[in-house]
Amino acid sequence: MSNDSRKDGRTASQLRPITIERGWSDQAEGSALISFGKTKVLCTASFTNGVPRWKQGKGQGWVTAEYSMLPRSTNDRMDREAVKGKIGGRTHEISRLIGRSLRAVVDMKALGENTIVIDCDVLQADGGTRTAAITGAYVALVDAIEWARTKKFIGQKSQPVIDSLSAVSVGIIDGVPMLDLAYVEDVRAETDMNVVVTGRGLFVEVQGTAEGAPFDRAELDALLDLALAGTAELAEIQARVLGSGE
Repeated sequence: MSNDSRKDGRTASQLRPITIERGWSDQAEGSALISFGKTKVLCTASFTNGVPRWKQGKGQGWVTAEYSMLPRSTNDRMDREAVKGKIGGRTHEISRLIGRSLRAVVDMKALGENTIVIDCDVLQADGGTRTAAITGAYVALVDAIEWARTKKFIGQKSQPVIDSLSAVSVGIIDGVPMLDLAYVEDVRAETDMNVVVTGRGLFVEVQGTAEGAPFDRAELDALLDLALAGTAELAEIQARVLGSGE
């Protein structure tokens, strides 16, 4: 596929420019401002010594997440869900996705009776907000755990994080499998899929839907191969950011 085949000049197997600004928030125990192209999500991790009542006395921690979109993260202003008086189904779904994805790479016993809440706030949306949120949330989570280690809420030898975690969107557009869809691509994709993968290349979640024509096994394999390559690249970026002190 030629470089001019996508609106932004990328090849079918190319991620958008990815940046992660670690430690963006001075107040949060862990934070990261992540950009997938024009999509920007602020991820903050809040650490609490203690767990919800239903987890007390079990010697295990808890990790959960909340997701939201700012009113002007899209072209038209949307009302805050707090003003509406109820949380929308999409918001609930993505919040739960982020939380269970993070829990897949955390040893709750090693975390101890501590709680980490990740808030993912979409500042600007251009497709792939949930995958950007998961990828940035992992960085914020790691830093929150390191903060807790310095404060001796977690033992120096404990290793609560057992693997890295990232996510990316893939889809089929005009019969061609493509990686990391921007909004203009997402809205016209025949198949749209979000894939969450650990650093070892294990799948945590695959959300795939045929928006138009059903997809076959070969197309599914092609999409998963693209996702694995994309998340491997994201894992390298995460490791570089976490290792460099950026």
